[in-house]
Amino acid sequence: MLELTPVLVLAIIFGSILGIVYLSIRRKERMAMMEKGIDPSTFVAPKKASSAALKYGILLISIALGIFVGKWIASTEMFMYEEEAAYFSMIFLFGGVGLVIYHFMAKKMSAEEDNSLTK
Repeated sequence: MLELTPVLVLAIIFGSILGIVYLSIRRKERMAMMEKGIDPSTFVAPKKASSAALKYGILLISIALGIFVGKWIASTEMFMYEEEAAYFSMIFLFGGVGLVIYHFMAKKMSAEEDNSLTK
């Protein structure tokens, strides 16, 4: 952990500077728009219905399944000495599968929403 301390400190400092610069530039742009009489909210895209809860729910269920299957595989003789490999590979495999499932579900929901708006 001590080897990572300088890297983490530099990342925090760099991220803080970047955040402050971004927020100050954004504020200046919005103030200039208001001075010219332009409503700044016109440039913000309307938010679509968020399905973040669905994404994180599928991801967490998939990770839990990955842990369960990893434990099951780690108990076999083949992975007796490689328990970490069984756990991590199954967690990442099932987590990735869960995100792919979410992608197709979100794509289908978006298409259905577009169809209902055009009718």
